[in-house]
Amino acid sequence: MTHPITLLQSALVAALRDDPDLAGVGVFDAPPQGAAAPYVAIARHDLLSRDGDAAPGHEHRVTLHVWAGQPSRKAALAIAERVVAVAEAVTATGLEVTHRQHERTDTAIDAETGQARAAVSFRFYSEPI
Repeated sequence: MTHPITLLQSALVAALRDDPDLAGVGVFDAPPQGAAAPYVAIARHDLLSRDGDAAPGHEHRVTLHVWAGQPSRKAALAIAERVVAVAEAVTATGLEVTHRQHERTDTAIDAETGQARAAVSFRFYSEPI
């Protein structure tokens, strides 16, 4: 059986890569070494076991980092806004995603690169099919 993290993360990466509004934005399931921005990378994916309505399930807490490739919070937020729209509609083969919630978006100008970054956090609930 495939692990729930793998199922949800693969579905999220595929949905972001397939989104026409994110064309030209790289999407990675792990932060790449030396990749050119703009890109989105899964920075963290935590899994908590959850048992609701007598059905086994999981709570996923996922943080994506959005790198704009320029010192513009506006540019980072534009990409982050589309990431939220895609993530709130994600479905996963082999996993029933029963809840999708955008929790917060934080922005910063990275001191090392001078580029804008947005950290976008989500909470998902899933149950095995």
